[in-house]
Amino acid sequence: MSVESKKPREPCCSKLKLFLASLAFVYFAKAFGGAYMKSSITQIERRFDIPSSLIGVIDGSFEMGNLLVIAFVSYFGAKLHRPRLIGIGCLVMAAGSFLVALPHFFQGLYKYETSMSHSAAVNSTESILPCLSNHSMPDADEMPDTATKPACVNPPGSSMWIYVFLGNMLRGIGETPIMPLGVSYLDDFSREENTPFYLACIHTVGILGPMFGFMLGSFLAKIYVDIGFVDLDSITITHKDSRWVGAWWLGFIVTGTVVLLSSIPFWFLPKSLPKQGQEHSQSKSTELTTVAEQENFLPEETQDQEEKEKPVTFQELAKDFIPSLKRLFRNRIYSMMILTYLVAVNGFIGMITFKPKFMEQTYGQSASRAIFMIGILNLPAVALGIITGGFVLKRFKLGVIGAARVSIAASVGSCCMLAIQFFIQCENAEVAGLTVSYQGVPQVSYNQQTLLSQCNMGCSCSLKHWDPVCAYNGMTYASPCLAGCQMSTGTGREMVFHNCTCIGEIMTPAMNMSAVLGQCSRRSECDSKFRIYMALSVVGSFISACGGTPGYIVLLRSIQPDLKSLALGMQTLIVRTLGGIPPPIYFGALIDRTCLKWGTKQCGGRGACRLYDANTFRMTFIGLITALYFLSNTLWGVLYLKIVKRQKKLALRNQAKENEQEGNGVGNGHASINIAKTKEDTDKESTI
Repeated sequence: MSVESKKPREPCCSKLKLFLASLAFVYFAKAFGGAYMKSSITQIERRFDIPSSLIGVIDGSFEMGNLLVIAFVSYFGAKLHRPRLIGIGCLVMAAGSFLVALPHFFQGLYKYETSMSHSAAVNSTESILPCLSNHSMPDADEMPDTATKPACVNPPGSSMWIYVFLGNMLRGIGETPIMPLGVSYLDDFSREENTPFYLACIHTVGILGPMFGFMLGSFLAKIYVDIGFVDLDSITITHKDSRWVGAWWLGFIVTGTVVLLSSIPFWFLPKSLPKQGQEHSQSKSTELTTVAEQENFLPEETQDQEEKEKPVTFQELAKDFIPSLKRLFRNRIYSMMILTYLVAVNGFIGMITFKPKFMEQTYGQSASRAIFMIGILNLPAVALGIITGGFVLKRFKLGVIGAARVSIAASVGSCCMLAIQFFIQCENAEVAGLTVSYQGVPQVSYNQQTLLSQCNMGCSCSLKHWDPVCAYNGMTYASPCLAGCQMSTGTGREMVFHNCTCIGEIMTPAMNMSAVLGQCSRRSECDSKFRIYMALSVVGSFISACGGTPGYIVLLRSIQPDLKSLALGMQTLIVRTLGGIPPPIYFGALIDRTCLKWGTKQCGGRGACRLYDANTFRMTFIGLITALYFLSNTLWGVLYLKIVKRQKKLALRNQAKENEQEGNGVGNGHASINIAKTKEDTDKESTI
């Protein structure tokens, strides 16, 4: 008997470890794909020439996909083969990633906005005269003639962003089973004291995904979108230009392949396992009992072990769905935690979606460097914070109240770091006619006419095009024509413009009146301020992440065991619906209001924003995130008081039960009255 009991015990243990490793890898894969999507938001916005509010809708389509299926997957999935459902989800995620990349192969070559002809400006060595009285550039300010430009009636790829929207939605549908089914499966079959550590390990491995995702995004942001299809020497812009588009499509092929590989182990895992540490001599009866207690909502099915072999029908599962929801939301701790998470996630999603753009516009970083800094500094701090939170729980054996205290302290600390960031600012980039006048004086208001000055009045320049040049006086001009440049030398990125009349307005005639392609870099003091900002951001990321695992444990310990999968699924549904979809949209709409210079599409109409008012951007972005985090802290305080009150109440009941068992005293009557009174209330109370 001892030989038989030892023989099967090791595979059971190894299967739980295999599931743990597989779940950690799939967390890595989904985070890898999700982070890459966030890192390529700017590239997609520029490639499809769409505003930030629309890119927010595309980003929110992931949560829309979750919304479609999460309630059904989390409830009915708990009764089905959970590992295989996770495997199916991975296949759907991979298909979504490949669909996102598809538009690149049908859209044609990228043509960036320029005030000069793509062919003449690049392939010819002849001098170009941007500023001439007979210049024909005003034509660009008018809508193109559909008779002479038939391609503009239906520009190729004008609506291709819909494929990105649908692909991202597919990714959201595929990601649905991973969290609720994976975590509930692990919690069902592992020791209770090991669950926090296992969760911390999974999330720590998972956080490597965003690190690799952002680093891949940074690398591909430097590679031109049409690599292999165009002569790179003919491109007049660099990766620092706001018109540059990197090879965003290539990353989705890579992430889709990784997700596809992560699905393989789940096809070989069993539907259920014995509880970790349990003797196998209890064999099938114990396993059946565990499955019945953990996975079945219907009480008549818990006692009938023979029915376990029968497949559970959809009608039997569905009829208890509404009563289970009522039981779940009568739990006041659970409902309060959902509200708290909802507010915090609104701030976090808005921040992570537009943080690269914020760093680019406020501190003058290139999109590639902004993404790289997030991946190499912020995300390791988050990983360290998550594992630290899990270690603190295990090392000090903290209960629910202790876990709640850690979460509150972390939330308050990260909010303080954000509030300090509000005051770290750089001045606006000096762009003539937009942020400063042509004489170098800062401007408060902007309209199309401020781009015109006496120095370029006779040049007949287009006011719509964004083709910036940097003068040797450190000022940027919206185009060579608006800088009053009379001639140019060189080709491609090496083009230099000479005799620029507007540059001479704030310089002595003897000085250099030339300009080169591209926007001027920020002043040196902006670099030191950026370092301070990044230091505060890294510390804030670490502090915030320390509260992640404790907060999750508070949630897990506050719900009934038989409602665990449903509770996690409903939490994902609500938080992702109201905390994942709206923030990118309203953050994007508010950020759009800070735009100073919109790009122009090839066939007319407003494209993506080229230049923002950095100060207004900072106040809008950081101010909104800080306000949401402050509200989240307030809700955490209320939640903590409820948890303490609930804990005291449960302690009194336990004491009353002990007194009742001892059997004498008048107080026993009171104790039994209290307990009987709460028979119905037991469903409401947490399992703290």
